[in-house]
Amino acid sequence: MSQPLTCDVVVVGAGMTGAACALYAARAGLDVVVVDRGPVAGGTTGAGEGNLLVSDKEPGPELDLALLSLRLWAELAQELGRLIEYEAKGGVVVATSPGGLTALERFAAGQRAAGVVAEPVAGDELYALEPHLAPGLPGAVHYPQDCQVMPALAAAHLLRASGARLHTSRTVTDVLRRPDGTVLGVRTDRGDIHAPSLVNAAGTWGADIAALAGTTLPVLPRRGFVLVTEPLPRRVRHKVYAADYVADVASDSAALQTSPVVEGTAAGPILIGASRERVGFDRSFSLPALRALAAGATRLFPFLADVRALRAYTGFRPYMPDHLPAIGPDPRVPGLFHACGHEGAGIGLSTGTGHLIAQVLTAKNPDLDLAPFRPDRFAEEAV
Repeated sequence: MSQPLTCDVVVVGAGMTGAACALYAARAGLDVVVVDRGPVAGGTTGAGEGNLLVSDKEPGPELDLALLSLRLWAELAQELGRLIEYEAKGGVVVATSPGGLTALERFAAGQRAAGVVAEPVAGDELYALEPHLAPGLPGAVHYPQDCQVMPALAAAHLLRASGARLHTSRTVTDVLRRPDGTVLGVRTDRGDIHAPSLVNAAGTWGADIAALAGTTLPVLPRRGFVLVTEPLPRRVRHKVYAADYVADVASDSAALQTSPVVEGTAAGPILIGASRERVGFDRSFSLPALRALAAGATRLFPFLADVRALRAYTGFRPYMPDHLPAIGPDPRVPGLFHACGHEGAGIGLSTGTGHLIAQVLTAKNPDLDLAPFRPDRFAEEAV
């Protein structure tokens, strides 16, 4: 039997959140090993658009985490900006009716009170920001803090910058615990890894890691599709979405929901989202979902009717019943820490999550109150 690897903390998951946990834990002086059954960014991260958003979050714990994360992303952009395709492009949330504009402006007023820059845009001013939008829209709110990265690149470069030992194509088969119940490490299909601290950054599969540790976490997959167009000159300048996207994010419905989200990329293709439905881990191609995405996008940007979609891809957002991630120590299993369940916001929230995890791993007071993110906040019947 080979000797186990040893380290201070083992991170399960080499997606964006696991990469951020590894980076900040390593920079706090810890020896980190990252393990993933697939490649870097092989799960939800690789199927994401790379949004770093405050525009879609109402005041509360998630917005506080988003603002912390944006500050940390801006610091990382000084170090890695071009490598990760960091773009401080801003977001434009468009109302499609006068009543919708009133509701959007009320929502933005609450965000401003919480520290978000949210600038009202009258209908006649909207086309200076986005000249190719459909005519006659009543107005919008401009969010200059919204940014974007290329998620797979970002995860890879954060892992590289961390200096953590990375073990891909290595499946965790059990969580090892001492007789007193505290974490000893993990068993994998290629040997044991011993560490007194385990960070569950397995995203949509976070419930499986929790179960191996003898506890529960109610993470469920919520499927989404993204359409990718042919490369184009920059005709969509910001991340642009219809105001009803915010309601879809907050919805508990399992049924298919689509609301148009359109953005250009540094490489040229336009990304078109966003669909949401709870269908388990069903990867089946859904023509109704893609038709709805295309129709919504062309309502916002009529020129897209003449643009070819080259491909579509699908992924699973790690959905939690109250739409907040699990971040921090699990009091039921000493040595187990969770960093998963961010739904569609994981790229944006990853830096703040990793920073907070590193603080609690090193017995520092976290910059945010972790009580709303407690892993054990759910009644057993919800799990």
